Amino acid sequence: QVQLVESGGGLVQPGGSLRLSCAASVTGSIFRISAAGWYRQAETKQRAVVALSASGGLIHYADSVKGRFTISRDNAKNMVYLQMDSLKPEDTAVYYCYWNNFWGQGTQVTVSS
Repeated sequence: QVQLVESGGGLVQPGGSLRLSCAASVTGSIFRISAAGWYRQAETKQRAVVALSASGGLIHYADSVKGRFTISRDNAKNMVYLQMDSLKPEDTAVYYCYWNNFWGQGTQVTVSS
């Protein structure tokens, strides 16, 4: 069973930054062949994509985070990251790591003064 373990969530003021990390319990040769990324789910809303990194290098961002968030992955370490800058209160949500139809347990990000 694949496990995805997120870290890096927390409370931050508007305009601040956070970096989320996700570690996958698979070998690097397997990790690199599938898309990896991040979704989020705010209260009363459906889970939605934030950023995805395809195996071929193509990257997709939700319009709401373009220019503020940056996704990266280290296939040698089976890791995917999300650097979040210029955070806004509307970024508050539980953030989930995604890889090959597997999900992490989620990490809470709260943006509030």
